[in-house]
Amino acid sequence: MNNRYIDAVIFDLDGVITDTAEYHFLAWKALADQLDIKIDREFNENLKGVSRLDSLELILKHGNRQNDFPLEEKETLASQKNELYCNYLTNLSPEDILPGIPELIKSIKAEGILIGVASVSKNAGTVLKALGLNLTFDYCVDAAKIKRSKPDPEIFITACEKLNADPKKSIGIEDAVVGIDAIKASGMFAVGVGNILDRADYKVEFTKQLKWTKIKEAYTNLIHVN
Repeated sequence: MNNRYIDAVIFDLDGVITDTAEYHFLAWKALADQLDIKIDREFNENLKGVSRLDSLELILKHGNRQNDFPLEEKETLASQKNELYCNYLTNLSPEDILPGIPELIKSIKAEGILIGVASVSKNAGTVLKALGLNLTFDYCVDAAKIKRSKPDPEIFITACEKLNADPKKSIGIEDAVVGIDAIKASGMFAVGVGNILDRADYKVEFTKQLKWTKIKEAYTNLIHVN
């Protein structure tokens, strides 16, 4: 397929490139315990792809404490969670890149297609550096400058703009429902990793099943239909 049909491929970070979901859960659980709010891994699924402050709001609402803290105190609590999370990140290394991702990146770059990262995590740069991927991607969105969290398409549209890519000629890869919704809202082709992402244009259960030839085939079939 001629490269002009695909301008860029934008990756989510957590759950696609690496998986620090357990670290997020442990950090949120420690904070929730401090607030006498009980959360479990099932509840943690609601926090995937959601910004830090929005995640805190969900936890406070879950514990019926959403009105107990002024905004400034909420920001302090969110910072406490981030400190806990960053402590866990010291364990991260290139061995934590998810299966199939290095091969996928290599195949995309071999065709001269730009790649970017669209993560709501303000620690994305730290994570990419720990994985040894900080120089691999052409652009990583600064989550601190994003005003609207997923499922709003702002973060994916921003990535495309910075890469001078047309969203309608670009592909997004996500593992969260809100992420897939954001990709679709941006006009991009949505690739989902996981078994609950029904709205994805193409989906696999595990990252090791992400094959560039298969993704291109699915993308080509869709644009020919449309």
